[in-house]
Amino acid sequence: MRRLPAAPRRVVSGLLALVLASAAVLLASTPPAAAHGTLATSTPADGATVDTALTTVELYFTEQVRDDAYFTVTAPGGARVDNGWTHGTPTPLDRPVREYFLVDGVFEPREYATGFPAVLTLAHLPATGRYSVSYLSVASDGETVRGTMSFRYTGPVTKAPAGWQAPTDQPAPALLAAAEQHGTSGSGATPAASPEAAPAPAMTAPPSSSGDGGGGGGAGWLAWLTGAVALGAAVAALLVLRRRPSGVPAGRSRPNRRPARPRGDTRRSGTGRRSGANAVPATTAKKPASGRKAATAAATTSTVVAESSARGSATSAAGGESPAGVPVGALATTERETPVVDPPDGSAPARTGPENRRGDTRLVLLVGGLVVALLAGFGLGRLDTGEPRTSTGGQQAATVGSPVAGAGAGDGHQHPSGTGPHTHPGDGTGQATGTQVSVSGYTLQPVLRTQQAGKVLDYRFRILGPDGQPATRFAVVHEKPLHLIVVGNDLGGYQHLHPTMAPDGTWSVPLTLDRAGDHRVYADFSVTTTDGRQLPLVLGVDHHVPGAYTPAGLPPPQRETTTGPYAVALEGTPTVGVTTPLALRVTRTGGTEPARLERYLGAYGHLVLIREGDLGLVHVHPEQELVDGAVTFWLTPPSPGRYRAFFDFQADGEVHTAAYTVTVE
Repeated sequence: MRRLPAAPRRVVSGLLALVLASAAVLLASTPPAAAHGTLATSTPADGATVDTALTTVELYFTEQVRDDAYFTVTAPGGARVDNGWTHGTPTPLDRPVREYFLVDGVFEPREYATGFPAVLTLAHLPATGRYSVSYLSVASDGETVRGTMSFRYTGPVTKAPAGWQAPTDQPAPALLAAAEQHGTSGSGATPAASPEAAPAPAMTAPPSSSGDGGGGGGAGWLAWLTGAVALGAAVAALLVLRRRPSGVPAGRSRPNRRPARPRGDTRRSGTGRRSGANAVPATTAKKPASGRKAATAAATTSTVVAESSARGSATSAAGGESPAGVPVGALATTERETPVVDPPDGSAPARTGPENRRGDTRLVLLVGGLVVALLAGFGLGRLDTGEPRTSTGGQQAATVGSPVAGAGAGDGHQHPSGTGPHTHPGDGTGQATGTQVSVSGYTLQPVLRTQQAGKVLDYRFRILGPDGQPATRFAVVHEKPLHLIVVGNDLGGYQHLHPTMAPDGTWSVPLTLDRAGDHRVYADFSVTTTDGRQLPLVLGVDHHVPGAYTPAGLPPPQRETTTGPYAVALEGTPTVGVTTPLALRVTRTGGTEPARLERYLGAYGHLVLIREGDLGLVHVHPEQELVDGAVTFWLTPPSPGRYRAFFDFQADGEVHTAAYTVTVE
């Protein structure tokens, strides 16, 4: 049987060992999913259904929240029903929470079995439906703790106390300043150090470069798993090829393999002759081997092994012969010499004895160890830390112009059915986007910066990458690779357009602006970087329409507006720095029954808020399913001020836009 020479075999083994060691280093250096100071549990539980009247909601954190922590409870319809909160008595958790801290450059796990409750008092339960609880605090190490939970109430309606009024308080300035200083965004838990632990710096795990958006899943672990499987398959194929001589079909004996000799038969190395009745004619002898080859051949011919009965039975069941061509019965009962094959070049014959099988076993164990290490690393990254997890859609990069059905960006913009409350980078946490023409090396470059009022312009532009060349690889987000939003500087004349891209990276779309004055053009997209990541960006540029311009003031705040045959009510109170629900309820004008909404760009609605003054844009995505008949968004306003909110929805095959003035105090 032909096998790999010793040197290549050592190279293969060395490479596999190197890969195994590298995997161990990478897994050790890759921080596991971390969640410090998180909300561990609650009463009622997140997503629970309650049919008896409640007077309190208890949130259990892994450390005691600040005295100025901020909480709200929002009832169906958007009204607040919370009536203050207090610290509760620390209580053992039913399920410990594991958190990771960076100590001397190494992430070390710590488990917390005690919950520190914040007890929220409910004034009343005015309706059945979903109640949402929002919280904001700052942990002892300075990390922001911000998130939401919700429960559904199906019990009897309760009345508010006499003289009670819904609270209108805002987070304390010191709390907002502390949260802003750290600049953490997103829902769920954020890092915090436990007051019971020894002082040690706490860190969140760095964001995954795969754009999975968190959760430790997505393309990152899939790439590891795929690599492990591919490597295992490659080595398995290598082992199979080693056991199959070159040029010989599988399942057939090699033609020049000699029969095994009875006990006592001998052979002289290098001559090709045997003594006794089984002597081989001299004409069949191979070229004599000399020197090292002869010594190797002599050692090989002296190797005698006993065939295992198990192997003989297996071969017999297959209905074949032994590799040496001897009947199966003889293999099961006779101690024989290891079959020897003389290579045509006169080199030392290969052996298939125990030493070779041990070499194969070592290779198999090595590959198995690598696969186990990779899978163990994946499992470690997916350990449940008690952090609320949300599901996001898959990631698929596309070159615009080629059809990509069902593609979605993994930047937090695709939300499958059942996704809970959450926000994303740019969704109102941190700074509003679109105030800059260039971000992260990408630049919005329009071909023209002006047009005539009332005239249709083929608005063209490019997205230049860090190399100065037009970017051409974009992810499809909400069914489009790029969303173009146009609005006047006075926040009037809103348009939501979808340009197309030419092969050279030039985007174009017909644009008509009826009013003179300055406008802002926003390009909202996710570009695929050179290292394969999805980078969500919103870039903005000015666009001018010459002529007499009289800016219009913002309309006063209102809770309901009309568009076409529909009335749209806005429910909820946006609060700076706090993630709160906003519900948009659409009905036929003059009616009360919810309109039959249709999905538009993959969702039941889209909400854009533009801040007065600097024209910063906040793009918020909804829950995939209607909540109590309304389209629900989770908004974390980045700053106080006035915003113009634009809500796009589709009904009866037509897209409508409802606009509101929203004041965030």
